[in-house]
Amino acid sequence: MNSNFSLVFDFVLEQVGTEYLFEGLYILNLIFSIIAFKLGFARKLPMIKTIVVYIMLAIGVFVLTIFSSVMQMPITESLVIISLVLGIYRLRLHKERTRKRNE
Repeated sequence: MNSNFSLVFDFVLEQVGTEYLFEGLYILNLIFSIIAFKLGFARKLPMIKTIVVYIMLAIGVFVLTIFSSVMQMPITESLVIISLVLGIYRLRLHKERTRKRNE
């Protein structure tokens, strides 16, 4: 498969080699999934529900990492873009709210 769109895959492959490729991609996917969850989910959940969500997230990221490593799909890159877009949205929302409070 052509890996022109898998910049993170190529970077992780160069840094850790094939021995720890899956673990490296899993950790990156988990980090960016947690960031996307924290930025995209508006409500604060109770502690037990948050723990359950993180456990399910870790299981789901395992499946995503299989797509990312074995099939060389740009999953990690997509998670990076999702995190950036949600971060920009949250920043603009925060600025808009503080501007309205100051008026």
